[in-house]
Amino acid sequence: MLMKVIVISVLLHVVAGFVAGLVTIATHVMKDEASFEEPPAVEEEQPPPDVKVEIKPQAAPSVQPLNNLKMRQVGNISVASVNVDLPGMSDNFTVSAGIGNIAGGGLMRGARGSIGMGMSDVSVFGLKTRAERILFVIDANRRMVTDAKGGLNSYQVIKDEITDMVGNLSAGTLFNVILHDHRRTLMFKPQLVPAGLDIHQELVTWVSKVNSNAANPGLEGVAGARNPQLQTMKDNPLHELLPWSGHSGNVAAFLTQFALEQTADAVFFITGKHRGFGNFWAKPSEKARKEFEEYRATKAYQEQLAKHDLEVVEMRKRIESELAKINADRAKKGMPPRVLAHRDGVHGNARELGLNWKTRHPGGGPREEVLDPVEVRRYFKDLVQVLYEDRAKSPPSLNVVLFLAGDEVFKPEWEKELDQYVRFFNGKDRVIRGADEIKSARSSKDTTNN
Repeated sequence: MLMKVIVISVLLHVVAGFVAGLVTIATHVMKDEASFEEPPAVEEEQPPPDVKVEIKPQAAPSVQPLNNLKMRQVGNISVASVNVDLPGMSDNFTVSAGIGNIAGGGLMRGARGSIGMGMSDVSVFGLKTRAERILFVIDANRRMVTDAKGGLNSYQVIKDEITDMVGNLSAGTLFNVILHDHRRTLMFKPQLVPAGLDIHQELVTWVSKVNSNAANPGLEGVAGARNPQLQTMKDNPLHELLPWSGHSGNVAAFLTQFALEQTADAVFFITGKHRGFGNFWAKPSEKARKEFEEYRATKAYQEQLAKHDLEVVEMRKRIESELAKINADRAKKGMPPRVLAHRDGVHGNARELGLNWKTRHPGGGPREEVLDPVEVRRYFKDLVQVLYEDRAKSPPSLNVVLFLAGDEVFKPEWEKELDQYVRFFNGKDRVIRGADEIKSARSSKDTTNN
């Protein structure tokens, strides 16, 4: 019985040990195997194609100033619309006057002031501007060298003012000088030319020959002086009036158009007469011509004209005698001969010397009609449109230095007309009287450019 109990006990311990072993295996061995279960399948992706990248050694990073930044080419960048106004490829132009001149054109004519190549500060008798293409138009008429204005000495001041200004221009600036005697003109060069030392000296020599002596004032007998032909708006009815009359308004309008046709940025007129768009005369009306023909056919007209014509010979002798006395007295004082404002005009010379006629001229023709300044202004508005605005160019500024005698009459309404003229062309004006004032008005010698 005892043996049976022992056997059963042994069997129970064996079974218990076997069960305990299974539990131990399940707890340790089977658990570790579970950690090596195959994970879910993952779809294999194709690697990207090989890319060759060149890696260059780089310096240690440092903060660079903005002016050392380098530009790299990039694409697909959107920017705001920018208006770039440059001349078309059909236009002749220069990149810089200092580099070369092609047909007298200018790169900056279509975009003046945007880059500033060849720009110069300009000051002429106190009138200042800044420009790349500059034109000086100087009155050389004998009225500019009369005693009342200081004679030849005052005109020398004008020549010095212009030549000094040209000498102080930047090398890339284009310029030209035009002398005129009424509508008769003499150009320094056929077109605008680059400033520089050599051309400056050439200008000094060229201008020194004009109004250098009292015997040959103005452009009288000067080789190369001519009456130019205006090239623009020939079909406009007012166009034919510019060269038709010798009145100061017609001459000023003629020279204005001639200057505008030179395509400068800034124009400086130095003249002895200017009333802006005023004093512009048109041809007599048919009625005025008919009335004059009737008057000229009368006996009274014919008799007065005959007496006057006889007196003309006597008046010429009186003028010569009076002028000889004046010049003899001037010679004793070391002064040059007196220059009269009119060349051969017996009537103008007699009036200037204070000599009176016994019998006045009965009248030389039908009275002309003064054109409304509004009509003249409208003509130049159209002219600027044709020459500049239609070609996407900026019109030039027109400036006027009016040189008068100390006591010369210049009515307030005339001054107003001149002011309106320069405002129309975005310019300035200045009235200078007599020798002392023109000397003190000089400003170009103090104007410098790099």
